[in-house]
Amino acid sequence: MLYLLAYVAYVLDYDGDTHIYLQIAEILRRRVSGLSSGHPVPSEADIQQEFGVARTTARRAIHVLREEGLVYTVQGEGAFVGTPDEAPRKQRKVPLYQQIATDLAEQIKAGEYLPRRPIPGESALVQQYGVARETVRRAMALLREQGWIYTVAQRGSYVSPKESWPQA
Repeated sequence: MLYLLAYVAYVLDYDGDTHIYLQIAEILRRRVSGLSSGHPVPSEADIQQEFGVARTTARRAIHVLREEGLVYTVQGEGAFVGTPDEAPRKQRKVPLYQQIATDLAEQIKAGEYLPRRPIPGESALVQQYGVARETVRRAMALLREQGWIYTVAQRGSYVSPKESWPQA
């Protein structure tokens, strides 16, 4: 029963007189109240997924908390509890594009993708990992930079020959 009450407290009222982003801001306000300064706040993507809202709605909810001085944002890193000068921010988890790049590199090392043979295209990877196209593009760029793959215009990306792979 307690679980049900906790769930009901976080159900958004789409028909009410309060904007959805303000409802989400209130939920986040309650969550961050017990966190120490520098603790990461859920990302816009996390808020999007949890509440089933658009990115702009998630962004507006974070903006409300930022305007209240409860959180601060660092471009490229996200939002954190408190003010920037209160405490060092704690590290977030590894970015998704790096996780995808690492996963693909492991698959290449394991022989799932052979040298000079194609790897799945952007669309397939977007669907497989459930991420934005830009996230896949960043992962591919990292793999290219590290030497795992190369790209042929109009053809796709291919596994580099073994001698081009990074030394582990």
